[in-house]
Amino acid sequence: MWLMALAIFCGCKWLTWRRALRTKQKASVRRSLAYLFAWPGMNAVAFLNQNATVTYKGGHLGWALWVGGLSNVLAGGLLIWAARNVLTLVPEMAGWMTMVGIVLILHFGSFKLLTLFWQGCGVNALPIMCEPFKASSLGEFWSRRWNTAFTGLVHDLALRPLVRRFGINGAILSVFLISGLVHEAVISLPAQDGFGLPTGYFLLQGLGIILARQASRWGLNEGIRGRIYAALFTMGPVYWLFHPPFIHNVILPMLGNPGTLN
Repeated sequence: MWLMALAIFCGCKWLTWRRALRTKQKASVRRSLAYLFAWPGMNAVAFLNQNATVTYKGGHLGWALWVGGLSNVLAGGLLIWAARNVLTLVPEMAGWMTMVGIVLILHFGSFKLLTLFWQGCGVNALPIMCEPFKASSLGEFWSRRWNTAFTGLVHDLALRPLVRRFGINGAILSVFLISGLVHEAVISLPAQDGFGLPTGYFLLQGLGIILARQASRWGLNEGIRGRIYAALFTMGPVYWLFHPPFIHNVILPMLGNPGTLN
């Protein structure tokens, strides 16, 4: 799993860096190395731009952001430690605790700290996780708040050309299909089972966004209805994304449990 994720990540990193340079983006060797090896985001144009205006939120009274990032790292570590202690009692719970712990350590912890660090150095490092649980619609959750490194990349490389070819609805489904296939490679392929479930999960997200767009009179893109609608679509079928074979064949062995579903 880690090898596949790293391979995809490195490929995207190289692609975005090369595309930025083709736009006559000037960048020093140090800035390029920092982007390639010390920053998880995918917006190379913003990061490499040495003349960009940087909004640094970690300055005056911004210590709370640093504390929040560190707290998430510690909380994730504690969750993984606790998961090892319930492994033999409730394996499935231990697996989910481990996954939540990894997300806390990486997405809500380390990535946040790196954002603050680079912004403090005057680099236009755009946040990767933008308070996703404040999203008031399913579309906002996926397009502007959750893992913007991936969504920004897909928007630039896939969504724009697909809109011209298939229209907005076809492009939305195509982009989520791509996302599903990427997650198949990172989740189902290492687990050697559960194929199709992550793709089904992401296609459902695309259908949910299209439905909310076409049924705007129902208020599914704003307010409490939009929040509930987004929660139902993202959390309701989450077992399709992180299916039992992935839990048993990939996550639990990380905790020292060699058993699988087979």
